[in-house]
Amino acid sequence: MKQPLVAALSARLRALHAERPLRGLCVALSGGVDSVALLLAVQQARRNDAQLRRLPLRALHVHHHLRPEADVWARHCRRLCRAHGVSLSVRHVEVPRTKGTSLEAEARRVRYAAFEVALRAQLETMLLQWMRGAGVAGLAAMPTRAPLGRGWLLRPLLTQSRATLAAFVQASGTATVEDDSNVDERFDRNYVRRRIVPLLRARWPAAARVASRSAAHLAEARELLDERATADVLQIAPQGVVSLARLAELSPARQRNALRNWIAGCGASMPDAVHLERVRHELAAARADATPQVEWPGGRVRRYRGNLYCERPRPAVAAADRLGWDWQRHRSLDLGAGRGRLRLAPRRAARLPARLVVRFRASGERIALEPGQHRQRLKEVLRAAGVLPWRRDDVPLICSAKSVLAVGDWSIAATLRATATTRRRLRLEWTGAGSIR
Repeated sequence: MKQPLVAALSARLRALHAERPLRGLCVALSGGVDSVALLLAVQQARRNDAQLRRLPLRALHVHHHLRPEADVWARHCRRLCRAHGVSLSVRHVEVPRTKGTSLEAEARRVRYAAFEVALRAQLETMLLQWMRGAGVAGLAAMPTRAPLGRGWLLRPLLTQSRATLAAFVQASGTATVEDDSNVDERFDRNYVRRRIVPLLRARWPAAARVASRSAAHLAEARELLDERATADVLQIAPQGVVSLARLAELSPARQRNALRNWIAGCGASMPDAVHLERVRHELAAARADATPQVEWPGGRVRRYRGNLYCERPRPAVAAADRLGWDWQRHRSLDLGAGRGRLRLAPRRAARLPARLVVRFRASGERIALEPGQHRQRLKEVLRAAGVLPWRRDDVPLICSAKSVLAVGDWSIAATLRATATTRRRLRLEWTGAGSIR
């Protein structure tokens, strides 16, 4: 018997494959009803469609180590995939406790997307976002499709009810597992699912389907806002940093929209409305020579010389950090803590010490950049090079036993240049440290 659920899934996968050829399919498998239904539906879709059949299928189970039953769930997923001939990867993750976020939210973040894919989850998400004061992006709830790395994150069963998915799985005779924490009403989503949603559906039986339709409208509005924001960011931040002068030319609504887009593009978490307004007002009104900042969990924006810089909070670099570098054996050196990597070529340079020390700014360092020049304070060298004040302690100092030989990869000491004869013979590269200047 032809399954409407499978037919709809096949159509969605074929459309995506036509738009952007797929190399394979990976199902996020928790072992619950929703993810098992998705796995079975994908399998049937592949059996019925020669084009989809050529795409490799595998499953991924994320082991959070949050519940005593987690090992049981992983074993269940292994048995299920073995029975259906599907390759399974079990990924073990540790869920961090980040200030300002719930354990539930962190667990969802580390597995990239919730495994709860039923239509009901769309309504739950909208209600939760509404109570958090979310804007268009949040109220659009879970998109059916979103970029993920070099592929796509798909939620093709969002338009299917929980009852439909349960019936589909039951008809196949496939067993599922249930997380006991799903009934713990201390978690917001469970409270909404068990207390609020039943009341809504009792009064409005089609509540979940109507909410899904509203979410689709909001998702379309979000696309329009994103398009506008992308164009605005190209104007106000062509080099990745926001010009306050250009930002001021936009209306307040476009400023907020553009700043959200820019912050997301920098890899930081999204600030709430209060922090976003602080970015707009406090940083713009600061003295020209000040370097104020606004920080929130997972993000930070600073002002410097009329521009805004965004970054994720990084580990503080201790000035006493030292790394030995046998550059003749290892051309490159990982500096750790997000500070990038150094690379030195060629392997041999006349009279260059065989073993170097890489450390970070303390106080009082001096370096002579040109022959006959007085040794300059390192602080002045960094300032003249345009290094951002808050990144100056991240700049690696390449040293011999007696002195600083190079600052980053742009300031080479006169003694080292003389030793190497020419700068070309001593090619020093520092990469992967993000925005420094």
